[in-house]
Amino acid sequence: MITGKTKLLGVIGHPVEHSLSPAMHNAAIAHLGLDYVYLPLPVKPEDLAVALQGFAAIGLVGFNATIPHKQAILPFLSEVSPVAQAVGAVNTVWRTDEGWTGTNTDVEGFLAPLLEKSKVKSQESKVETDSPNTNYQLPITNYPQTAVILGNGGAARAVVAGCSQLGCAEICVVGRNEVKLQEFYTSWSNSQVQANLQVYTWDKLPDLIARADLLVNTTPIGMYPHVDRSPLSLSEMAVLKQGAIAYDLIYTPRPTLFLQQAQQQGARTIDGLEMLVQQGAAALKIWLQQPVPVEIMRQALQQQL
Repeated sequence: MITGKTKLLGVIGHPVEHSLSPAMHNAAIAHLGLDYVYLPLPVKPEDLAVALQGFAAIGLVGFNATIPHKQAILPFLSEVSPVAQAVGAVNTVWRTDEGWTGTNTDVEGFLAPLLEKSKVKSQESKVETDSPNTNYQLPITNYPQTAVILGNGGAARAVVAGCSQLGCAEICVVGRNEVKLQEFYTSWSNSQVQANLQVYTWDKLPDLIARADLLVNTTPIGMYPHVDRSPLSLSEMAVLKQGAIAYDLIYTPRPTLFLQQAQQQGARTIDGLEMLVQQGAAALKIWLQQPVPVEIMRQALQQQL
């Protein structure tokens, strides 16, 4: 029951009606038995500053930011985490005595299922060669060394930062507009990320895909209702090596045509649902300052979809 003591969380966006975050977060809050509620909060771009003042006035504990506020909110924050500074966008905000603080949990959300895939692969290989008593660690050699990222928009920024944290030796971003690609590359000039970052136009794909350990789709191509589309042709996907990881940030449909193509090549696949779950869990953990029930959040999203 919502009372005058109920603490408020939410998500701001424009539009925000489509967001699945309230179902995911409120399921976790109910499971934990906490007196919180997570609300969708429609905020127009021109109203962002006054909305933040209002949130502070009513004691909002924290909120997620989605399109179009992830970058626009930066000037209004008193503190921004290093990972959010690197990505150039914030998706999670909370109130402190000094003001609003922001971070980006999209990077953590992107990495979580990828690390699990790498862990499984690591354990499979060690079972064949090591004793049963081996304590499975994750040597960097089991992580992808060459990442190929399709698209150079906002979502690609979190993926690039994640791949850098993962220790990828090559981070190859592929786009269709050479000017925008160069701008994307230049935007990382004050970061250590740029040392391993390269940008390529779409015509370079055949060679890049053949070398990829990790292939990530950050474009909206293939998202419902255009379920018969993929960012890659069959011939382009055909050179993906067996055992590579194909990762689509899209979570409707499940699986996308992109992931179906990758599966046919013997690739291991990840869809965007787990990234959505994990970035949400990371945000909720920050607000509540305690462990959160990730499986409950996952089930709530699956029911919504």
